[in-house]
Amino acid sequence: MPIWCDELEYEYAALVERLELLVPCLEIPLHLPWIDAINRLKKQRGAVVMAHSYQSPEIFHGVADITGDSLGLAHAAATCDAPLIVLCGVHFMAESAKILAPEKTVLIPDLEAGCSLASSITAADVLALRARHPGVPVVSYANTPAAVKAESDAICTSANAVQVVESMGTDRVIFLPDEFLGRHVASQTRVELVLWHGRCEVHEKFTAQQARHAREQFDAKLVAHPECPPEVLAEVDFVGSTTAMGRWLERERPERVALITECSMADNLRAQFPATQFIGPCNLCPHMQRITLQNVYACLRDLQHMIEIPADVGVRARAALDRMLSVGRRERA
Repeated sequence: MPIWCDELEYEYAALVERLELLVPCLEIPLHLPWIDAINRLKKQRGAVVMAHSYQSPEIFHGVADITGDSLGLAHAAATCDAPLIVLCGVHFMAESAKILAPEKTVLIPDLEAGCSLASSITAADVLALRARHPGVPVVSYANTPAAVKAESDAICTSANAVQVVESMGTDRVIFLPDEFLGRHVASQTRVELVLWHGRCEVHEKFTAQQARHAREQFDAKLVAHPECPPEVLAEVDFVGSTTAMGRWLERERPERVALITECSMADNLRAQFPATQFIGPCNLCPHMQRITLQNVYACLRDLQHMIEIPADVGVRARAALDRMLSVGRRERA
């Protein structure tokens, strides 16, 4: 059990200074022993910790070696040299890492860290859609299980969805499973999209009224993730992936901004943009919040919660993911 010692405050002085901007100061002494223990275990195991932008600040800033959106983490998994990856995110992200790096050991701190989008569709659903629309290629969002990826022609993220759809070279594409992202993509391309009715339980809750309130009450600029409902996207100044939001803030440097997305995204960006005031609304992802310093430590200590992908599924899913990586990040920022 990691315990406090006074030396930690000095060893992690720079991290403490950053975390003081992001989490209640009384929590920091509770986090530091776990952060130190995890960092020591990483060296012993030769491990790399990857964290999604929706992870809490003590994980994102405290123990992660690589951070980013799902496209960035997928690319990192495919190219990193470490034999062991701990994926601080949700299950489909850990699966993607294992598919792209089958020779590596990939761990997830909590096997129950799921995703409403990934749960909304199965491989059988994809096969049924193919039968209903013969010859129409399937582009699946990264937020899908490995078995769905294996039945897809290409994978995309919110950072390159339009470009992946257009790379198929057809007039129609089956786009799965996020209905709201699909509508946003359809508004930016001439390709006709056949949509599924999956939704992100975090982003679907936002309303246009919340967006208008943030603008009118706080004179805030509005930035939203494309998984939000269309009526929310119609109200905002910028729509983009988690990485594109950061680039927009870097360019625009607004005095006040409302990031209409998962709460930890704003927490983690606040350290990078201290002159910008971050306003609600935001919603916490219950699945991302299942990842804690304590289960990251246990995962590394015991090498538990290993991700395994059947070989035939992995090979076919890898082809779809490779197509996504070949398109890369061409999002309009």
